[in-house]
Amino acid sequence: MDRITQKRLLEALLFATAEPLTPVIMRERLPEEADLGALLSELQKEYEEHGVQLVEVGGAWAFRTAADLGDLIVLERNEERKLSKASMETLSIIAYHQPVTRAEIENIRGVSTNKGTLDILLEQNWIKPGRRRETPGRPVTWVSTNHFLDHFGLEALTDLPGLDELKASGLLDRRPAIETIPDLFDQEDDESDLHQDEEDEDTLIMEEG
Repeated sequence: MDRITQKRLLEALLFATAEPLTPVIMRERLPEEADLGALLSELQKEYEEHGVQLVEVGGAWAFRTAADLGDLIVLERNEERKLSKASMETLSIIAYHQPVTRAEIENIRGVSTNKGTLDILLEQNWIKPGRRRETPGRPVTWVSTNHFLDHFGLEALTDLPGLDELKASGLLDRRPAIETIPDLFDQEDDESDLHQDEEDEDTLIMEEG
């Protein structure tokens, strides 16, 4: 198979799937002599000025709508989905402290975590179980997924805002116990709301757009 055909095949593979493809999967479909890295670089360069672009997401690759065109192609929004404050806080702890156990999440937050909170994040495919800790009870740890990176437009976890950036933007939580994670909920909310019944916090709010 010549190089042009290799590149066309790789392009077709990337277009044919909605989920980012890992190098392992792509190499399985390409001939052994194919230089995957070079082919990806060529495709990425060729699509730089197109309406879709080739992007890397957590070590995997996918075609995505060019960032500057995203809002222009949305014709209608039927539904807006908002995560509860508890879910957003839990997600941010996992993103910044992974791998982390449920007990560690609760220790950082200073409040118990309802199972529904993790279920919501699992349904969104933003988190997944990691390795079990080699401690009594061997608790499951939680880590973020490539879908989390893809959804928030991040290439890697290193693209998350740093502590200095969060301080400068005023996005640090006001509670000292979790001062190293971003406060992703409304700063106007009464702080006492964070300690209300988790069953209320963990309701996924559905609003008609």
